Amino acid sequence: MADKKQKLVLSILDFLSQSVSDGTVKSDDHEGLEVAIQCIGEAFGVDPNDSQQRERLSIAPATLPTIFDVYLKTKEKVGAGPAPAASTSASASTGSKAPSAADKAAAEKLKQAGNSHMSAKDYHSAIDSYTKAIDLDPTNPVYFSNRAAAHSSSNDHYSAIEDARKALEIDPNFTKAYSRMGHAYFCLEDYDEALSAFQKGLALDPTNANLKSGVENSRQKLNATSVTPEPTARSAGAPGAGAGGMPDLASLAGMFGGAGGGGGGGMPDLATMMNNPQMMAMAQQMMANGGLDRLMANPSIRQMAERMQSGGGMPSMAEMMSDPALRDLAGQFAQGQGRGAGGA
Repeated sequence: MADKKQKLVLSILDFLSQSVSDGTVKSDDHEGLEVAIQCIGEAFGVDPNDSQQRERLSIAPATLPTIFDVYLKTKEKVGAGPAPAASTSASASTGSKAPSAADKAAAEKLKQAGNSHMSAKDYHSAIDSYTKAIDLDPTNPVYFSNRAAAHSSSNDHYSAIEDARKALEIDPNFTKAYSRMGHAYFCLEDYDEALSAFQKGLALDPTNANLKSGVENSRQKLNATSVTPEPTARSAGAPGAGAGGMPDLASLAGMFGGAGGGGGGGMPDLATMMNNPQMMAMAQQMMANGGLDRLMANPSIRQMAERMQSGGGMPSMAEMMSDPALRDLAGQFAQGQGRGAGGA
């Protein structure tokens, strides 16, 4: 849980407790409000009675009512002023006053200080330096982007996303902000949003290695979470079964005569055939088309496999060739073997 959210929760709990103690809430409602305080604290991992936690999260001397009062007064002043003129996204988000040359120079020094703090892994000091740089020059997207990186390094990924958005408000073509945003979403395991951010950045900079890696990693996570293998009798009981219950080709070759040498009647040795790249490609294609899956669903083939697994030995060639499906499969492999032998 990010400190920022817990600070807000502690302020709310203090406000509710104060409302109970100062008589703001009727005595009949005290018990219900005290239960609510306990439930909210447990939900967000905040204990108002923990002195160490309070020292870390307290916003004293400010309180929630005083902060809200400042907000209301600021809103009244803004509402009473003239309507703002149309402006670019950068000026709209940073105010009408442009930073002076001296402000920009000082902000750049603060940015360099923040970078030094990042190298030393002093992320809180880095955030403080970048924030001061932003105060001096809020028109530079780099400062928001760098602060986003510092927030992510502090595991405050929500703040990182917000800073990345601010950087893009200033410069929609600032690709590093998309990288920061994608990384933050990825750490939050929101892989859809991560992929979207990385792809938007990659559209602006197609050669960016970090963005390419982000797209690939996000897709892998999405594929991993979307594929749920269905258990089958074959995947549960057959050693050497491949992913999703499909038979492993090496196990299949061993079942059909992996001891080496040609089979009876001129039949090819399938274990040797599996070493042929073209034959492997044919087998993989059959697997993709469901051919091997249908073959292993054949009762005769399954009985042969179970007999071999229980130590019953290899079936005879006559027994194997008595099954039409197996005979057709062997013929296809024999033809492929002949074509593979004639190649370079």
